Amino acid sequence: MFRGVQHINMDAKGRLAFPARQREPLLQEFGGQIVATIDTQARCLLIYPQPVWDDIQRDIQELPALNPAVRRFQRLLIGYATDMELDNNGRVLMPTPLREYAGLEKKLVLAGQGKKLELWAEDHWLAERDKWLAESHEDGALPDEMLSLAL
Repeated sequence: MFRGVQHINMDAKGRLAFPARQREPLLQEFGGQIVATIDTQARCLLIYPQPVWDDIQRDIQELPALNPAVRRFQRLLIGYATDMELDNNGRVLMPTPLREYAGLEKKLVLAGQGKKLELWAEDHWLAERDKWLAESHEDGALPDEMLSLAL
C-alpha cells in the first residue's frame, strides 16, 4: 500500500528516483517492474506495480469497445501505458510523452494512493490541493459511498 505525499526532483533528462518508502516494495515485491500511464481526469500520471496494472488493463479491455466513450478511455489509458523498470537505486527514466502530458519539469510530487502512485508537477499538485481543501470546507452533501466511513 502506497501512502503519503513526497516532494521529489527530476533531472533534465527525465530521470527521477523513487523515495525509499516506495522504492523498497517496488523492488522487493515487484522486481522494480512498473507501468505509468496518464490520468484521464487530471494532469498527472498514474504509476502501478506491473501485476496491479495487468489486472486493470484486463478489466479495461473487457469493456464494450463499441461505446465511443469507452473506446476513447481505452485508447488513452492503454495507449499511454508504458512499461518501465526501476534500477537498483530506484531510478527510472520517465518517457517524454508522459512528461509532456503531466507538465513534469524539475519539481514533482509523488502521492501514494493505495495500490498506485500519482506523479504530479509540483505546481499542479499545489493548485489542485488548494482547490480540494477549499471544496472540502464548502457545505455540500457527501456521496452515499462516503457516509458509511468511520474516520
